[in-house]
Amino acid sequence: MRRPRRWDPDVVSFKPSPVVPPLTRPQLAEARRVRAAELFGQGRSGAEIARMLGVSEESVRRWKRVWEEGGGSVDAEQQRLFTGSGGSG
Repeated sequence: MRRPRRWDPDVVSFKPSPVVPPLTRPQLAEARRVRAAELFGQGRSGAEIARMLGVSEESVRRWKRVWEEGGGSVDAEQQRLFTGSGGSG
């Protein structure tokens, strides 16, 4: 019988990566909205999506309204509304 490998702290680390910076708050918010759109497409309920993403049901309803206005897809203008990002930087 093989002996399980011992956890090696030099190989496995839970420290933030110096290569991949942490997401900013706006990036995290956008990631939630994108995930919500995927879940809308799967037919999940608003309450379930809110619970899964840790947001209010009202936020999910607002995102879904914008998503539906886009025909279930998000074009450039809808994405601006959906993500709250501006057109110019």
